[in-house]
Amino acid sequence: MPANTTASSPKKKKGRRARLLVLVLVLALVAGVGYGAYWSISTVRASFPQTTGSIQLEGLGGQVEVKRDGYGIPQIYADSDEDLFRAQGFVQAQDRFWEMDVRRHMTSGRLSEMFGSEQVETDAFLRTLGWRRVAQQEYDTKLSAETKKFLQAYAEGVNAYLEGRSPEEISVEYAALSFTNNYKPEPWSPVDSVAWLKAMAWDLRGNMEDEIDRSLLTSRLSEKQIKDLYPSYPFDRNKPIVEEGGISQVTGDFDPAAKPSDLDDASSGSTDAGTGNGTGTGNGTGTGAADAASGLNSQLSALSDTLDAIPALLGPSGNGIGSNSWVVSGQYTTTGKPLLANDPHLAPQLPSLWYQMGLHCRETSAKCRYDVAGYTFSGMPGVIIGHNQDIAWGFTNLGADVTDLYLEKLTGDSYVVGGEEKPLTTREEVIKVAGGASKTITVRSTGHGPLVSDRSDELEKVGEKAPVSNAAPDRGSGYGVALQWTALQPGNTMDAVFELNRADDFQSFRKAARKFEVPSQNLIYADTEGHIGYQAPGKIPVRARGDGSTPAPGWDPAYKWTDYIPFEELPYEYDPERGYIVTANQAVIDDEKYPYLITKDYGYGARSQRINDLIESKIQDGGKISTEDMRTMQTDNSSEIAKLLTPYLLKIDISDPYVREAQKLLEGWDYTQEPDSGAAAYFNAVWRNVLKLAFGNKLPKELRVEGECLSVRPADSTAPDDDLEERVRECGGRDADSAQPDGGDRWFEVVRRLLKDEDNAWWQSPRTRTEKATDQRDELLGRAMVDARWELTAKLGKDASSWTWGRLHQLTLRNQTLGTAGPGFLQFMLNRGPWNLGGGEAAVNATGWNAAGGYEVVWVPSMRMVVNVGDWDESRWINLTGASGHAYSAHYTDQTDKWAAGELLGWAYSADAVSAGAVDTLTLHPPGQSAP
Repeated sequence: MPANTTASSPKKKKGRRARLLVLVLVLALVAGVGYGAYWSISTVRASFPQTTGSIQLEGLGGQVEVKRDGYGIPQIYADSDEDLFRAQGFVQAQDRFWEMDVRRHMTSGRLSEMFGSEQVETDAFLRTLGWRRVAQQEYDTKLSAETKKFLQAYAEGVNAYLEGRSPEEISVEYAALSFTNNYKPEPWSPVDSVAWLKAMAWDLRGNMEDEIDRSLLTSRLSEKQIKDLYPSYPFDRNKPIVEEGGISQVTGDFDPAAKPSDLDDASSGSTDAGTGNGTGTGNGTGTGAADAASGLNSQLSALSDTLDAIPALLGPSGNGIGSNSWVVSGQYTTTGKPLLANDPHLAPQLPSLWYQMGLHCRETSAKCRYDVAGYTFSGMPGVIIGHNQDIAWGFTNLGADVTDLYLEKLTGDSYVVGGEEKPLTTREEVIKVAGGASKTITVRSTGHGPLVSDRSDELEKVGEKAPVSNAAPDRGSGYGVALQWTALQPGNTMDAVFELNRADDFQSFRKAARKFEVPSQNLIYADTEGHIGYQAPGKIPVRARGDGSTPAPGWDPAYKWTDYIPFEELPYEYDPERGYIVTANQAVIDDEKYPYLITKDYGYGARSQRINDLIESKIQDGGKISTEDMRTMQTDNSSEIAKLLTPYLLKIDISDPYVREAQKLLEGWDYTQEPDSGAAAYFNAVWRNVLKLAFGNKLPKELRVEGECLSVRPADSTAPDDDLEERVRECGGRDADSAQPDGGDRWFEVVRRLLKDEDNAWWQSPRTRTEKATDQRDELLGRAMVDARWELTAKLGKDASSWTWGRLHQLTLRNQTLGTAGPGFLQFMLNRGPWNLGGGEAAVNATGWNAAGGYEVVWVPSMRMVVNVGDWDESRWINLTGASGHAYSAHYTDQTDKWAAGELLGWAYSADAVSAGAVDTLTLHPPGQSAP
């Protein structure tokens, strides 16, 4: 493969000279701490991809052109499907192979091979889940021959890039890794691509953390108190996605146009969905005391810690993970065609999870059927979100409950179901460790799934004090915990990606969605004929008993999964009369209209209803929505909880002049959270302290932030709250990104329902050594305002007029491997930021933060797009970072400033527009064919 000897484009020279100066300074610093012998400008630049000239590529049937714009975004042109995907593999490897390599080691439980013994526990858990094994089964038994052909072509493209290259020539991180081991990348395989879908499904798996949290809460809170913290969805205020229709009595399928009189009785298919809780009377919690619950809770806490240790490639666990998408019919747009917006909310990563790309057949035919552009995953062929020449589509997380934890009665090598012992399924896994000895683990599984309790010393004892009724089998040495999850069964989602990319109408779109089994997503749709639509796909279990909200008794066959909701009965919409569709993780459909349980843990609709309101306000009285209006809606910073709570805060009589100075910031505030807003800074600090006083200090230590210590009354104490002598010191144990109360829209709803009840017990906060107890709402709000004032004084300074939300609410982009756990000098080289951001938790501009952990941004709109259907070149898009994964490439973070400002880039799609915007063109040609 020839070296990149082609001259750089003139447009880039000035910027590159500046970057080289930065490199010289950085490398001089590195040399000063003893690493200069290993690093040089040539080392850093060695992995930069060739983007002009020509390269011979084995396996191609014809020439392929790769045209990159000024942001390095590639558009690929070929004459066959296989050549498109082979070139896609090559180009993504050029820009992102380190990211791809880490991902495949994560999905196969092989991180220890790269990073050593610290990753053994994570690998052991991932081997227990068996993502890679299931991906192999999918490839062997489920995927179509055509899909396998495309996956193979993609892998060949990746391997063509790797061939003959040293690790340092692939990415600078390999040079850093060589300090500690002699790791060398192995060839890419088609199953490596399929396995990435398991990681995607894991981070979008639904309510598993809520299931754990509800169980942990039983050690300190009553059933009623727990119910207070998980209120029902407010259907009366926040609209679901699907507002009409239901299961038809006539066809037995979902009919979005069916009238109420034509619908099946919603209760008939519920399969007792609302009666059980997994560990309730007769099977689980019964009336056990706090000490009886503590055994199970300590085991669930250990499981929660294990989950936190898994690389959260899409985001920390919690209800922040989500997205916005909406589509507006042409009758309400300035273009006369639909407009579609999407911005998935995921963890901030460097490089971004997404990779922008176009895959174009020069002429569409039976041999070459793709003309698609959008957001891809590095390491996987096809486009995940975007548009082709006929349709556009977007995703948000549906949040379906597709996981259940089961308590299992274990005896030796067997487990109990229905009074009978059944043999455990076992297999051995060998974990290779860089710089150390291999470790062998035994993975055991019941009929429900793998025993995740085997991966923790504490979890081995699960159930020693589990709160179960007399009907439960004898504890013996304790119960195990098994995980049942839809993604651990082979499926066809990879087939769905290719079918979606070439769908040309709503019928073919739904046909593709039928195969999109995991993760279960909300799919929105628009086409050039002017139609808009929505489909809820996925494998969503039907439970014989229980609602999946807490761990279920595995020994009771009544709690098994009996089936999955048939695709024909999943909710969808097509050209609804209102003229728009909004999906933002709210309820899919009113549960009184629908016979199946999708989940008990939807988002609570703060974002979705705000989007609904923004659309309605624009189209009332004949108004029209433009592409720019869609962009403006995406960056809406309005705080719904501020609108609710601020009037109460302004009524508090504050005598302290310093606190009163802060309170004045809220007077006349419009509730928008701009980066330069002092009011937003103070309000969010008050909100954080309200949550801490009213709820956080009352939660068990397993849910509170690690290292945060409190003097609390023991769970079994009968002493009054204000008896300081009876207190014990307890320290929190949860990662700051997933601790509670996180301040999301569930907590909005909790507080909303309490605000008018001034004397509710939740407003009571015990006295401390320096503060008196609070007995009612205004006392607690006043104390929170005082605490917030002094917190911000420490963080932002004494002068409240100088405070800004952006100084508190910052985004730092960290390389997801060596940028988080590597030596300090590497973090300096690989990470970028901070950026001062507006927006906030549950705002449409969802720059989320965890109120229990602090103000740092932990969720972001990972990309934004507005698709101008039919006039594709007028569409707009942006990525969180840039196209490149190379730390000193021009395109490492060249989109981030514009992303932070809420701007969008032009999105060329037609051949003429792509050519007009092309800065670099690379030709890939078959062996034996001369370069152009």
